[in-house]
Amino acid sequence: MVLDKIKKANDVQELSQEELQTLAEEVRAFLIEHLSRTGGHLASNLGVVELTIALHRVLHFPGDRLIWDVGHQCYTHKILTGRKEEFEHLRQAGGMSGFPKRAESPCDSFDTGHSSTSISAGLGYVHARDLQGEDYRVISVIGDGALTGGMAYEALNNAAELKKNFVIVLNDNNMSISNNVGGMSAYLGNLRTAASYADLKLNVTNALKRIPRVGGGMVQAIHKTKSSIKQFVIPGMLFENMGLTYLGPVDGHNISQMTRIFQDAFRVEGPVLVHVLTRKGMGYEPAMRHPARFHGTAPFEIETGIPAKKTRPAYTDIFSTVMRKFGDRDEKVVAVTAAMPTGTGLNRFAHMFPQRFFDVGIAEEHAVTFAAGLALGGLKPVVAVYSSFLQRAVDQVLHDVCMQNLHVVFAIDRAGLVGSDGETHHGCFDLTYLSMMPNMTVMAPKNKWELSDMMKFAVAFDAPAALRYPRGEAWEGFEDRRDPIVWGKGEMLVEGEEIALLAVGSMVKTAEQVRRRLWEHGIRATLVNMRFVKPFDRQLLKKLAASHSRFVTLEENVITGGFGQQVASWAGKELPGVSVMTVAIPDQFVTHGNVDYLYRELGMDEQSVTERILNRWYGK
Repeated sequence: MVLDKIKKANDVQELSQEELQTLAEEVRAFLIEHLSRTGGHLASNLGVVELTIALHRVLHFPGDRLIWDVGHQCYTHKILTGRKEEFEHLRQAGGMSGFPKRAESPCDSFDTGHSSTSISAGLGYVHARDLQGEDYRVISVIGDGALTGGMAYEALNNAAELKKNFVIVLNDNNMSISNNVGGMSAYLGNLRTAASYADLKLNVTNALKRIPRVGGGMVQAIHKTKSSIKQFVIPGMLFENMGLTYLGPVDGHNISQMTRIFQDAFRVEGPVLVHVLTRKGMGYEPAMRHPARFHGTAPFEIETGIPAKKTRPAYTDIFSTVMRKFGDRDEKVVAVTAAMPTGTGLNRFAHMFPQRFFDVGIAEEHAVTFAAGLALGGLKPVVAVYSSFLQRAVDQVLHDVCMQNLHVVFAIDRAGLVGSDGETHHGCFDLTYLSMMPNMTVMAPKNKWELSDMMKFAVAFDAPAALRYPRGEAWEGFEDRRDPIVWGKGEMLVEGEEIALLAVGSMVKTAEQVRRRLWEHGIRATLVNMRFVKPFDRQLLKKLAASHSRFVTLEENVITGGFGQQVASWAGKELPGVSVMTVAIPDQFVTHGNVDYLYRELGMDEQSVTERILNRWYGK
């Protein structure tokens, strides 16, 4: 096998042209086989196999800098830099990350997991290189989906002033996670259909060069002319008008074509954008038919693409059903997402109520302020977003929504630990940054029924409201307890004495397991579902303090500024006889791995929490 010849970085440069296409086929087969067992980002990686090989033909690692936007398409890069054997433990605890990691290999230039960052990072590398007199090459690879993010344009605007070489590769597959939307998508679509332009430009250039003595000068003059041939063939060339040299479009599955155009790009003084056309899921029929489903996939059957095991409804599914019902009942309810209609469960709402569904692209800041405008216009916007991605719009939530006290609902999916995607995707900070905002109400449901009830409360509540819920199967515990949602009020689930377990959202399940373990030691603990993190139920805690001298707070959020610290600070002033123990994620970034494993490592599983309680207060 040709793939067996790849042992370390730069080995691909020793292969013949004939071997390269075989290598591409073998890499695809390797990825499909391994990801069918481990899960991972399949469609995006299958789409960039030839592109990655071409880049590795012209770059030398680890000296040159290759920066992947988002980073979920770096699997072929990892194979070509000698990490093939590590795919057996891809995204598993102690194993290889599914994203670029500088600590993992010197061939990874930038740790990333969020969108639209690669051009900014690459531009920083370029200036650092030039200021220090170094000569390595810098390439940033950005998808057309990431170009819906405003940060990319801030960087492009800045890059236009460069006088030294900087290559930007636009990986254009007409998709982000789901289908792309907006003006840039339409613009690139027009460029795709103008592929004949590349042939025309080449033919004209070659013809001029053949003119004795003056041909070469004519070509140079045309290149220097602001209104070049390109302006006549494709009016309004955005990238060239911004000051970047535009090359392409080029077939992203033709290694030799891409190799030649990359070599040309390195000869340009200044910033260059190479437009590469690829197909997401290339080479695997199920992924080509359903690229969104295979963006981040669980283990699956190779023959059919069907997931290896069926699961019970997830919190996302419950949210999806609730939103569909709201669409029927209230014509003022509208839905907003940032390029995640599938991931957030809004597809059903979008299909049934297309006029009230807004996908703004990978632009979380815009999504939030857009929702503020919708609210001021008399609508009831629900912004569905992953916790990790809402971080990108903290200022907009604070300044544009909370400061104006607007009725915007934030449905925050993937809150807490998400597992295999690791530190860039864990939703560990939302309770902290949302709780600091005046006028914001923050909730977390204990089970699937409470998610539904909290959504009803939030849509009827005329002020900013956020409810956060975890990834994965929706818990069905305490199904017989469905007390009405009252603003700022907790829910007593089990009454005991001496010690009170104050749990937030997903940690109610853990707290109930802890309560049962304590019972085995003769300790009758009280269990409270706090429901609200802001405002938390101070009256209930004062009532509990009359018969409980020990509080244990449990949350799936970083400890700093979280629910536990808020309770401990308040209780220290108001309840001097109460001792508070906080169970939360430590003040650190959490690696990738199975969620249950991470719980144990962080001391947040029921056994660890029980032992902490027994050791601290009972000498056991």
